[in-house]
Amino acid sequence: MHLTIHWQNFTPGASLVGGMLIGLATALLVIFRGKIAGISGILGELIEADHSANPHRLWRGLFLIGLVGSSFVYQFFAPLPQSNISASLGTLIVAGLLVGFGTRMGSGCTSGHGICGLSRLSLRSLIATISFIFSGFVICYLFLHAI
Repeated sequence: MHLTIHWQNFTPGASLVGGMLIGLATALLVIFRGKIAGISGILGELIEADHSANPHRLWRGLFLIGLVGSSFVYQFFAPLPQSNISASLGTLIVAGLLVGFGTRMGSGCTSGHGICGLSRLSLRSLIATISFIFSGFVICYLFLHAI
């Protein structure tokens, strides 16, 4: 298999700005709320059963609205990248359930461990992030070369 780089899609400037914005948002959340910006934790605590005991529902909801809504705002400034999903609906559902299960098993998602946990020098997050990356390598290798 030959690896090709599509240079027209190589956007180091936009990627750098995006990474800086993620870092800034993460830092502001820790500084002003004392909370970690792990998406699975934010969503999980937003939809937990006992809402009366959760005084942080508003910022969690606004955080998730901003996360999803940012794509709609972005399209006013630049065209959204084209996506081509070739998987079936059943495959997407199973994949989503596996990601959710893995997030629960790993006590957080890749954003929580990789961005927030590593910035706090968390050993657990380092191990989790290495596990995520290694698992991704193995699965990609199996799907591209063995299956």
